[in-house]
Amino acid sequence: MTRNYFGTDGIRGRANSNPMTPDIAMKVGMAAGLSFQRGNHRHRVVIGKDTRISGYMLENALVAGFCAAGMDVFLLGPIPTPAVAMLVRSLRADLGVMLSASHNPYYDNGIKLFGPDGYKLSDEIEARIESMLDVDLSMRLADGDSLGKAKRVDGVHDRYIEFAKRTLPRSLSLSGMRVVVDCANGAAYKVAPAALWELGAEVVTINNEPNGTNINHECGSTHPEALMRKVHEVRADIGIALDGDADRVLMVNERGEVIDGDQIMALIAESWLESGRLRGGGVVATVMSNLGMERFLAGKGLDLHRTKVGDRYVVEHMRAHGFNVGGEQSGHVVLSDFTTTGDGLVCALQVLACIKRSDKPASEVCSKFEPVPQVLKNVRYGGGKPLEDSLVQKAIEAGRDKLGKSGRLVIRPSGTEPLIRVMAEGDDRVLVETVVDEIAGVIAELRNAA
Repeated sequence: MTRNYFGTDGIRGRANSNPMTPDIAMKVGMAAGLSFQRGNHRHRVVIGKDTRISGYMLENALVAGFCAAGMDVFLLGPIPTPAVAMLVRSLRADLGVMLSASHNPYYDNGIKLFGPDGYKLSDEIEARIESMLDVDLSMRLADGDSLGKAKRVDGVHDRYIEFAKRTLPRSLSLSGMRVVVDCANGAAYKVAPAALWELGAEVVTINNEPNGTNINHECGSTHPEALMRKVHEVRADIGIALDGDADRVLMVNERGEVIDGDQIMALIAESWLESGRLRGGGVVATVMSNLGMERFLAGKGLDLHRTKVGDRYVVEHMRAHGFNVGGEQSGHVVLSDFTTTGDGLVCALQVLACIKRSDKPASEVCSKFEPVPQVLKNVRYGGGKPLEDSLVQKAIEAGRDKLGKSGRLVIRPSGTEPLIRVMAEGDDRVLVETVVDEIAGVIAELRNAA
């Protein structure tokens, strides 16, 4: 089935334009609400959001759809995506919704759906919901005395903070650590600084004044430069950069150097291996993770299992094969002993615990391998399927031949934007750059000729 609405991470697009309109949001509420009715109890859905101005509009549209389907709605307000996944289970809800476009600019928004187990929906369930969006559901909606009700839920921030703190041993304190946290003017602007402070850290917070349009703007995990400057300015031990919905994290050591998701996964995997906690015999990551991490893990007797891009696919592989550490280079790190999805704060706490136990600087603790030179170029296209063009395919094949067995080449369309992502890595940086430039150039020529 062709997917007209759902992408790699729910439904996403420019707010107030197809598919992120109030009309479609209401239909999603109806379709998802009908899809998750089971048994004869009062059905309930929890809805969280980040700090985008469009969240007000889309939240109300979703409420209308869910109430029309006979579901009671629990509104959580601005809260991280992993908190929604946790509260679905904690509140025994039938469904969870997060309104967020993650790291995208404020003018985008998205709808992420979670099942009653706190996991993102499978492709099959999303396809079933999508098949209902363009049909008349009026005959299946609730009658007058079965309509849902909506209410705001108090105390959800405290619940999530306590949950995050409990992922560390009670005896572990962060006292003596100076930590800078960049909240990206997003969903964690209250909970992240509070959790760190309650654990004993000296906390310096930046980008924690959301106004509806400044989420992710030159801040957070996609723009760590502000965090790098602040860590240097206040002589912090480490910096934490969350994204708009706080399901991903990058970190910055005391030298102002970025620690990406691959280094974070390598550190946690090694730590958990030493403590006997690591399961699955390795780590699950995507095709975008660095070859250097794969070599580091191999040196520890561990495997790196790769999936297609998207933390949902990482989680599916982890569940199917018994892994408890997985994620993406971009900072979506899933620690399934604690969470069902990426959780930037919980992941950061594990890194801080490793640093605290070692009594060494972050630059030493968090640098587990030398990354192999990796080059990524995004080529925008207007339409069609450029990867099916014969000239593009020839360029890709030629690139693979040049890299040989000492490198990797990954070409894929973005799941959220009209972009072709061209990534190559290998020990020879000049060769890697040449291969990427040649393939990106052929795709760009095809676009210009269209």
